[in-house]
Order: sequence, then C-alpha cells, then structure tokens
Amino acid sequence: MKHPVDVHVGKRIRHRRWMSGTTQQQLAEKVGIKFQQIQKYETGMNRVSASRLWDIAKVLNVPVSFFFEGLDTQPPADSNNSDMPGDILTDKEALELLRSYYAIPENQRRRLFDLARVLSEAA
Repeated sequence: MKHPVDVHVGKRIRHRRWMSGTTQQQLAEKVGIKFQQIQKYETGMNRVSASRLWDIAKVLNVPVSFFFEGLDTQPPADSNNSDMPGDILTDKEALELLRSYYAIPENQRRRLFDLARVLSEAA
C-alpha cells in the first residue's frame, strides 16, 4: 500500500522534473539510477531515501523541502467540494499551462493573471 507522503513526494518530483523540461531518463542518468526507478518514485510505488532525494533535489535545482511543500495543508482525500481536479499536478493540460505562463515576461504575466481572475469571477 502506498503511503500518502511517498505519493506526495513523488508527485512533487514529477512536477518539478516536468517544469524544468527534464525527462525521466535524463533525471535517472544524472542521479545514477534507471528511469524505471524514477517512475516508481513518481507514482509513490517506491519510497525515496533521504540521500536519493538529496541527489534529485540537486539535479532539479530545488531545496529538499520543496518535495514536502503543501503536505500539511492538503485536504483529506475524500473532500471533493471544489471545481479543481483532485490533483492538479497530474493534469497535463494544467502543467502545460503553468509552464507556458511562467515563460511569459513578468509584466505581461501579471496582466494575464488579472484577466484570468476577472474572467473566472464573471463565470
């Protein structure tokens, strides 16, 4: 049975890897393991050791704490009272939108954000 912390850490690894444009193969090679192991980490099937998480953090250029962010603020798994998908980090469209958003220059990004907020309030 997968432990919720392992699943969360795995999702954060996948999220950061995807946002940095790194493939599972590239990450695996830089960390010195096979890409199948990265797959298992990302699904929470295998637990990531502290030393391996340290290596992954270095390759992905984030502090180790990045992988635990949001862990204590997640709603219980059975609370689905929102329009948001249960796990936005697994939604490829949302991740692609996020990556594209951060590719926009900051002043234009702020204007786009304001527009999105107005449109969502009008819906």
